[in-house]
Amino acid sequence: MIAWLLLLTAIGVEVAASAALPRTESFRDPLWTAVVLSGYGASIWLLTLVVKHLPVSIAYAVWAGLGTAGIAVVGSLFLGESLNGVKLAALSLIILGVVLLNLTGTAH
Repeated sequence: MIAWLLLLTAIGVEVAASAALPRTESFRDPLWTAVVLSGYGASIWLLTLVVKHLPVSIAYAVWAGLGTAGIAVVGSLFLGESLNGVKLAALSLIILGVVLLNLTGTAH
């Protein structure tokens, strides 16, 4: 259970770092650049802790899939990005894929 909580934390940190990318101004703003790089570093570090307890294929698929969906939602809600029917369908397919992968089990 702790591995799943760490994985969700890693995803949240990665999404927050990705959402902060525009503020780096192409890595010319040192403060926001440090925030983004620290966030990515922390997220990867958390993922390394997770793969000690979950198969890397499952952990990475969940991290990538939910991270992609998460940043799309954050982009739409907070960054002024559009979210149309096609994007919603694509995100639904990503989430469905993550769910199906997890239904296969997480035993080593």
